[in-house]
Amino acid sequence: MNRLTREQLAALAASQLPPRSFVNLGIGFPTLVSDHITAASGVVTHSENGILHIGPRPAPGAEDRDLINAGKTPVTILPGGSYFDTGLSFAMMRGGHLDIAILGAYQVSARGDIANWSMGLDGSAPPAVGGAMDLAVGAKSIWVLMEHQTKEGASRIVEACTFPLTAVGVVRRIFTDLAVIEVEPDGLVVSRMVDGLSFERLQALTAAPLRLAGSLLA
Repeated sequence: MNRLTREQLAALAASQLPPRSFVNLGIGFPTLVSDHITAASGVVTHSENGILHIGPRPAPGAEDRDLINAGKTPVTILPGGSYFDTGLSFAMMRGGHLDIAILGAYQVSARGDIANWSMGLDGSAPPAVGGAMDLAVGAKSIWVLMEHQTKEGASRIVEACTFPLTAVGVVRRIFTDLAVIEVEPDGLVVSRMVDGLSFERLQALTAAPLRLAGSLLA
């Protein structure tokens, strides 16, 4: 079984984006997607701190400290890109102007609930939810990029989330290092698996029921 690397997973997600779509890239893992979006696709990326048309990560030593994304990571901006205040950025997010938001997550449930802002641990101050909930309910479609399991081996895909929820029933597609899973009204459907992984093994690693698509994507 060959797990996908983060770069491979980001490239896979980028390859699935509809042409000329407007796509928010969430903090952390999803920001890698911008490295794999081609100019020919016409995809325009959005960062909630107020940037449109983000390009690949800058080369080492070429970072501009004044050009960062919402996660404070240095970025580049492509020709035709623009900057604006967070009020306008959140209007884009809340007004249904984003086709897709690609987010990381701690957990995703079988019905598409997402928990991605706090693990709810006792005695620890949770981070602020920030714009995650605005993206989760404002974008037309939510995709999640995450490892299939935690470092301890627990499934991140569960029947019901045990961490504080960001939004209910919004996730439409899950990309993990083992599979691509569609969230459909009647449950989770596996549309792609890594080489060398059987459906039975994938189910054993997943804490929610799965079904296999009629034909797997190549």
